[in-house]
Amino acid sequence: MSGVFVNVNRGKRSVVLDLRTEVGKTALRALVLEADVFIHSMRAKAIAKIGFGYEQVAALNPGIIYTNCYGYGRRGPNRDLPAYDDTIQAECGIPAVQEQLTGEANYVGTIIADKVAGLTALYATMMALFHRERTGEGQEVEVSMFETMASFMLVEHANGAMFDPPLGPAVYPRTVAPNRRPYRTSDGHIAALIYNDKHWNAFIDAVRPAWATDLYATLERRAHHIDTVYGLVAETMKERTTAEWLALFRELQIPAAPLNTPDALFEDPHLNAVGLFETVDTPHGPVRFPGVPTWFSRTPGRVAGPAPLLGEDTEHVLGELGLDTQDIEPALGSG
Repeated sequence: MSGVFVNVNRGKRSVVLDLRTEVGKTALRALVLEADVFIHSMRAKAIAKIGFGYEQVAALNPGIIYTNCYGYGRRGPNRDLPAYDDTIQAECGIPAVQEQLTGEANYVGTIIADKVAGLTALYATMMALFHRERTGEGQEVEVSMFETMASFMLVEHANGAMFDPPLGPAVYPRTVAPNRRPYRTSDGHIAALIYNDKHWNAFIDAVRPAWATDLYATLERRAHHIDTVYGLVAETMKERTTAEWLALFRELQIPAAPLNTPDALFEDPHLNAVGLFETVDTPHGPVRFPGVPTWFSRTPGRVAGPAPLLGEDTEHVLGELGLDTQDIEPALGSG
């Protein structure tokens, strides 16, 4: 019951089966008959070997949405390789652009490949469900981490390399400028983006730095000297406190923010005002969950309940399907 497990499995029921046994497979087939979606993260050969590839599952439930979550797509040479967040970060270019930015190849400090691939699997599955709603057709969906993260990175970094012939390398210069970092103030740090011409002119008029020149007067000109611009602004930021800069930027409507820690998010005034956090009573005491970040006028979301223990609902769920839990007990997985 780690923090991550409790957070991502809240409001769910947990069924654990041993799919090496025929009784366990029988139980899963019964679940398939009642399901809208079958989603898995096993490699293609492994899921087919135990009898639950798409063709086998669709034979039981033709309308099912069957979503494969792979490290690499089945049509490529890496289809049978294992994949984890760190290796996919490396392969999609994240450490390379971090090295351009900071001088050292690093992963980003969050499991970004896992989460982006998971969200992609969610929206791909929902699109397939929408198609089924219109046509009645089930289908197989494939989401691979490598292809997903390559697409994710190339949103901006494809840049000039997209064209034939290439107009430049596959990199978005602003994001890898070495001086692109939180600005040091006289007493701390601040994040600020003095980006478009309106923001830039407001900043120059209010602060009047000695280095201001027509060379940086337009967004197009600044883009050609972006690292220099970041460096000049950085020197100016050292002249005032974080609070003074925040007050000025808010007055000028320039995007700016203090540097938070993850701990600070739990006490953030805005997040608490909009009700992001929900406290749920659990058998182990109250848990304060980050809630649903989206808002719906007619169907508002909520944290449905605590996370289950692994396999906590196996007997109850299978009992709902009419299976004799005494017969399936040897096939209940231990996790």
